[in-house]
Amino acid sequence: MRYRRMPIEIESPEQLGYSSIRNNLSESSYTDALFQDIEIPASLLKGLVLCYGSHMGHEGLRDLIVKGSPVLDRHDVLLTIGAAAALFIIATSLLEPGDELVVVHPNYATNLETPRAIGAAIRHIDLHFEKGFALDLQAVKEAVTVRTKYISVTYPHNPTGVCLRPEDMQQLAAIAQEHHIPLLVDETYRDMTFGPLPPVAPEYGDHVISVSSLSKTYGLPGLRMGWIICRDRRWMETFLAAKEQIHICGSPLDEEVAYHYMLQKEKHYQGIVRAIRGKFDVVKAWMQQQDDLEWVEPDGGCVCFPRIKEPEAVDVDAFYKLLLEKYGTYVGPGHWFDMPKHYMRIGFGWPAVESLREGLEGITASLRGSRRPERG
Repeated sequence: MRYRRMPIEIESPEQLGYSSIRNNLSESSYTDALFQDIEIPASLLKGLVLCYGSHMGHEGLRDLIVKGSPVLDRHDVLLTIGAAAALFIIATSLLEPGDELVVVHPNYATNLETPRAIGAAIRHIDLHFEKGFALDLQAVKEAVTVRTKYISVTYPHNPTGVCLRPEDMQQLAAIAQEHHIPLLVDETYRDMTFGPLPPVAPEYGDHVISVSSLSKTYGLPGLRMGWIICRDRRWMETFLAAKEQIHICGSPLDEEVAYHYMLQKEKHYQGIVRAIRGKFDVVKAWMQQQDDLEWVEPDGGCVCFPRIKEPEAVDVDAFYKLLLEKYGTYVGPGHWFDMPKHYMRIGFGWPAVESLREGLEGITASLRGSRRPERG
């Protein structure tokens, strides 16, 4: 394994220091929840035995994660320490040095960096702004070789917020099945889809694996609660073996708190959905007034990925510096996602509405303040 630190982690707001940021538009999740918002009896926590827990994870929580699915049950769910651990477990279980995987690009950094650390070759399926960041299914099909171990996609997509139609997901699953390889779907933002809620990805077939967590939609990154859903028992046994060798089991405390949160999921969820859509409306209205930025309007998630229209007319490094130092606003620069720095991820789910508005105004002012002098 050849590890290297990822820019998105080195430059994360928690590493930079939250106190140095007034308007944090770099987060990719909903507002952080408070422990007091979770209805859990104090007596239960006091009596909780802090032992090694079930290696698969809390049975009641696993039931709730797949509640309502016509084909999934708790045996298809493996709890992990966040979705990041789930992605790590899958990559290290399925890949060897010299293997290949097909992955949508841009993407969340862990989907790319762990395979690189293993020494696997990555075949990118590039999403292009000019094509609305739409996935080219023919390109996916052509990228698969005899050395391909799995196809990896993220929908709703991070950082663009675009979604796949159900028929597209069916075709993607068919491509993977034709080549007898898994399809990995990072569906961490599934519950934030603006339209009808899509099926849980493994419902498309036994060869489809998904990962998700409570971090993004529900604002609970501090619980470190994620999961793998997989209907193939052989793969699941391998994933369990990997989990046991990495950290044996999860925290009984985290799992119990997550279980009680999920018991009240619908109550929390309705408020989250209203807040996300309200904040999205703020961003959409702001983008409609922009002369220096353009975007592909997202249809899910709580992030968008606009770009500077004329990057040659703007000192992009000066823009980011001015944005933080003068306007106290932080966004995710394009290089966090292996993209040019004139792209930026704006997270609109985390900040309060007034902070979001102030941050967006800061972006507008910083773009004007960092324009290069016109030659003439």
